[in-house]
Amino acid sequence: MLTRTLAGRVRPLLAAAGLRGYAPRAAADLVVVGHEEPPPRTASSASAAATVSIAATAPTVLQPRVLIYDGVCHLCHRGVKWVIKADKHAKIRFCCLQSKAAEPYLRLVGMDREDVLRRVLFIEGPEAYYEGSTAALKVASYLPLPYSALSSLLIIPAPLRDAIYDYIAKNRYDWFGKDDECIVTKNKELLERFIDREEMLGGGPSNSF
Repeated sequence: MLTRTLAGRVRPLLAAAGLRGYAPRAAADLVVVGHEEPPPRTASSASAAATVSIAATAPTVLQPRVLIYDGVCHLCHRGVKWVIKADKHAKIRFCCLQSKAAEPYLRLVGMDREDVLRRVLFIEGPEAYYEGSTAALKVASYLPLPYSALSSLLIIPAPLRDAIYDYIAKNRYDWFGKDDECIVTKNKELLERFIDREEMLGGGPSNSF
């Protein structure tokens, strides 16, 4: 199971700038991702310069529980439609890998699009993210019963789960097909659950793969 600490990347930067008392909020509240532009430099003290420097790398707030998936894959799209139907409390949000909205999340976890083409990515909160079979089962854990029972499969060793996952993922285009653009644009009623819905509705090159 792939789990990595994200908040740890932020604390040393804030401490270096003299910004104390920082602590990430619960996963239900936010995910720390992305970067903000630094404020204009002014003639000031060294401490002010340090504050400007940290502002360049301080996190912004994006949504938690985001599943980033291959938007042109028919199998992946079917899976997303199934989760949306089962997720009656709308706990899970989605983002097409091919959209620009996915970029801050990828930067945060140090992954590129090729990584997510191989294994789906689920960012649960500021402390953890998951990929592959673990990501899929973590998503299931947020669904109501009986669907959440699927998460019990996490007891199976990750190498075994991922071996099956990787085999299916490698052959998914041949078995299920793919489109030239994010398939969700053909099912606009689903876009309410997508963090990149405005981008999808607006069209443009980022919808294409």
